[in-house]
Amino acid sequence: MDEWFDFTLKVNINSLFCSSVDFVQEVQETSLKMENNATTEILKSTKPSILKEEAIAERKWVKLEQTTYVDPSGKTRIWETVKRTTKKEDSSADGVSVIPVLQRTLHYDCIVLVKQFRPPMGGYCLEFPAGLIEGNESPESAALRELEEETGYKGDVVECSPAVCLDPGLTNCTTHIVTVTINGDDACNTRPMQKPEEGEFVEVISLPKNDLLQRIEELVAEDHILVDARVYAYALALKHATQKPLQVPFMKF
Repeated sequence: MDEWFDFTLKVNINSLFCSSVDFVQEVQETSLKMENNATTEILKSTKPSILKEEAIAERKWVKLEQTTYVDPSGKTRIWETVKRTTKKEDSSADGVSVIPVLQRTLHYDCIVLVKQFRPPMGGYCLEFPAGLIEGNESPESAALRELEEETGYKGDVVECSPAVCLDPGLTNCTTHIVTVTINGDDACNTRPMQKPEEGEFVEVISLPKNDLLQRIEELVAEDHILVDARVYAYALALKHATQKPLQVPFMKF
């Protein structure tokens, strides 16, 4: 009889403990939902908007503006914004970034990159071929032109992204990312000749696509160059897409 009483008591205590834990957890979840809902309502109360943009300084290629805007809480704030002076009003973006895939018989596909000295960085950078959209050019036409100017290769457009931002905390600059295939067996691409603009010094570097990230990191270690974020993100995405997914350890209780 005593054993049965002890057993029943333990069951009731455990049930009470579990119920208390569940109750506390439910209260915490409800409180968190209320806080999130309150935050959402505050954010919905005011739509962020630009009040005015005032010029601070302007040169040939870029200008600095003071942007006055209203944040989601309704408070007026000031932001310093860098803009290009070259973008046409009807242009969908400031420029293009080209992902050139060099394809040759009996060779691994390669990504064609360019290395050039960048004064703002004070050193050499590894980048995709890129440039500004000129006149009434389409993004695709600008991409093929820039590719030939910087690398000498002639290619075919595979796809073109919508306009994407580059550094939205600093500038309103946008670009189209254009994927281009290069037929390396074509006579025009066996000995490509660059067509650089005045003051443009570009070194062409082709790296195997299937080992892109490792080859980039080797270049960084050997030449102490900086890598454009778009290039590194692309190489990292290739690695993530081809390697075995990360194993999440099982929790032990």
